[in-house]
Amino acid sequence: MSDTSLSPTHTSPLWLRVVGALCRLALTVTFIFSGFVKAVDPLGTQYKIEDYLAAMGLGEVLPGMVTLAMSVALAATEFCLGIFLLFAIRRRLTTRLVLAMMLVMTPLTLWLAIANPVSDCGCFGDAIVLTNWQTFWKNIVLLACAIVVAWRPCDMFRFISRSNQWIVVNYSALFILAVSGWSLYDLPQFDFRPYHIGASLRGEEASADSSDAQFEYVFIYEKNGERREFDIDNLPDSTWTFVDRQELKAGAELPKHDLRIDLLYEDTDSNEGEDITDAVISDTSYTFLLVTPKLEKADDSRLDLINELFEYSLEHGYGFYCLTASDAEGRQQWRDMTGAEYPFCFTDETTLKTVIRSNPGLLLLKDGTVIGKWSHNRLPQITAEEAAQPLEQLDIGTMPEDSVPGKILKLLLWFVLPLTLLTLADRTWMWTRYMKRTRRQDDKATDATQQSTINTQQ
Repeated sequence: MSDTSLSPTHTSPLWLRVVGALCRLALTVTFIFSGFVKAVDPLGTQYKIEDYLAAMGLGEVLPGMVTLAMSVALAATEFCLGIFLLFAIRRRLTTRLVLAMMLVMTPLTLWLAIANPVSDCGCFGDAIVLTNWQTFWKNIVLLACAIVVAWRPCDMFRFISRSNQWIVVNYSALFILAVSGWSLYDLPQFDFRPYHIGASLRGEEASADSSDAQFEYVFIYEKNGERREFDIDNLPDSTWTFVDRQELKAGAELPKHDLRIDLLYEDTDSNEGEDITDAVISDTSYTFLLVTPKLEKADDSRLDLINELFEYSLEHGYGFYCLTASDAEGRQQWRDMTGAEYPFCFTDETTLKTVIRSNPGLLLLKDGTVIGKWSHNRLPQITAEEAAQPLEQLDIGTMPEDSVPGKILKLLLWFVLPLTLLTLADRTWMWTRYMKRTRRQDDKATDATQQSTINTQQ
């Protein structure tokens, strides 16, 4: 197809073009969404990649920076391929790359479904959690779609001319890399986990008098001497051993989260302590939770702010706990380096990585509800004037107003709107060229007719 035309010269029958358009749409939506949710949460994708490597016996082969780079690259590749399919950019190359990716991912998800080394593939991050078999059948459908579009790539209509495609390519790549970079510096802009701002960490109670009340089950699994409870929608991977199943009758408190906080004492060398989970999430006042999965790997550039927040919490009677999975040696090294005087609590490392994508990160609870989350790069700073005021009078003590619709609007303004305007401008320019070319051809045809008439008359 020539770039000067406004529509492709189709050689395929209409039904085949319709099938191809539907396959293109399915692949476009899937790749854009999958790439975006991975870019929003690059650390979560990194953890999933590390789970894959551990299941293959390669857990210690690649350093963390490499797996993080793989996470960012995978998100950017999926997102950009989806955009390229949408705009029909480099149609033959793009469709072949999509087909190659599906030829790799489909057998991989078949292995996941059969062997079940991890609980879910993580293809849509925490936004949509699929079972391994659901993921496999989804990839079978996408593989079929990829075969169709790779077979007839030129049937795809171009929404932008070849001369302006470089703008879409560069802008899409820069945008998705910026999304990943900001999420690494701050926190994911869209938080799909059960510890997002506004989430209540208290269990929900089912009414015992309700006729719709149902029985629920809690499944107990064990791993490395640790026993934990899981609900039916959040079962662990195959590395955990099933121990027992317990029935929760209607009216009992249903599990809301996997968080368990064990208060440790300074003179203990073990990770066993007093379970204060209920006390923390039932506290009607404010509680700071400094979350650091591994103290040995925690960023120490904001130690002064952390200590200032701890002192502020002491002055106003707020709880302040450091949640970590580090052992006694790691905790003592952190105390020696930072002069930390706040109490330490042991919490499962995987749970801490789920709570917040930062090491360290800070949560603020009030009455069991998450009202604030900060990465170590953007910890709240309380000025000398504010230090005498309670949290109720400070901005950090109130839940932010940044809503999901507002974030979606920003996404539309920063990415969708510029590309839409570019497409409209490009199509207008192409239409103008088309009309000028048509007018010249008509003029030439008219001149030729007039010249032929003159010659005939002579």
